[in-house]
Amino acid sequence: MQLVKTALASRESESLRRDRLLAAIALFLGLGFLLALPFALQAGAAFFLPITAALVIAIALVPMLEWLERRGIPSGLAAFLCIATFLVVANAAIAAIVVPAAGWFAVLPERIGRVRHNLRPILDLYASLDRFISDTSQTFMRSSSGGRTVTVAAPNSLLDIVATSAPVAIIEGFFAILVVYFFLSGWTRLRRQTITSRGSFSSAMATARVIQEMVDRTSAYLSTITIINVSLGLLVALGLWIIGLPTPLMWGGIVALFNYMPYLGPIAAALLLALGALMSFKDAWYAAFPPLIFVVCHMIEANMITPTLVGRRLTINPLLILVALSFWGWVWGAAGALLAVPLLIITKTVMASAGKPDIAGFLFEEGTLTNPQPEPPTNS
Repeated sequence: MQLVKTALASRESESLRRDRLLAAIALFLGLGFLLALPFALQAGAAFFLPITAALVIAIALVPMLEWLERRGIPSGLAAFLCIATFLVVANAAIAAIVVPAAGWFAVLPERIGRVRHNLRPILDLYASLDRFISDTSQTFMRSSSGGRTVTVAAPNSLLDIVATSAPVAIIEGFFAILVVYFFLSGWTRLRRQTITSRGSFSSAMATARVIQEMVDRTSAYLSTITIINVSLGLLVALGLWIIGLPTPLMWGGIVALFNYMPYLGPIAAALLLALGALMSFKDAWYAAFPPLIFVVCHMIEANMITPTLVGRRLTINPLLILVALSFWGWVWGAAGALLAVPLLIITKTVMASAGKPDIAGFLFEEGTLTNPQPEPPTNS
């Protein structure tokens, strides 16, 4: 009997060690995958960025698609109507920003003098520091008389940059539209196949719940934030129109667009408003009103309106938002920063249903530390 117990204990110990070894291998492979993933996404941005943006947009359009399908419209036609509606709204918003912005870029060289005049007190304050830095740089970077002359090519104009990048943007945009269309047109069939292919009823119900929560949370967040941002942009545009800043609708559109990026977007919008005000008004104190109007409206929106409308269900840890903004902004730039929060919501929804990896439990559970150090004896 004792031999049987010993054999069973030995078999359980071997099984535990084997499970721990497999878990360790899986852990290290997962860590390697996570370390390599950002560089792969960054290197393949031409492929991964359009398809990721398209999937986020498609998930946000699913409620509209289902509403149209419930009214007897075929899936293909419903997907086309969803894409057409999105493109009309998006192009109207882009035109409201880009067309006036071209005029601002055209007069920017002429208004640099006015900006310098308004900022003259600050420039004079740091003039001595600038001279000190220049003198120090000349001392340490003194070139020899026989040094080579390096000719630096002038940067390309904005028109050249747009002309060279436009074909790539058109191809990526067309690819993203196709992804959105085929995703939406096959959404109902794909969801049905995903649920019915499960091996048990409980698994099918869990899959259906995860899919529905992902769609509901992502679309609810994007629709609510879009309404809030558009309202904020219109309110700021009204205030800018009252004080006489040119093209107030353009600035309202910039505010609405940048507000999709929490924390970083409002700071950038305030800085751009300050620059536009310095270019437009001769009085530096009066030029402080446009960014001040935006800051006041944003504080009311961020502390009162958004928490009330979004609610606790979609509340996200600010630290996670900052990490997501930093990560996706580093991987894909401004487009990644715009996609950071929706991707975070999708990831949190899936992980909340599928389960989070318990790395701390793997590292610190009983039996993990195989050779613990003995405690030092205490003097009695």
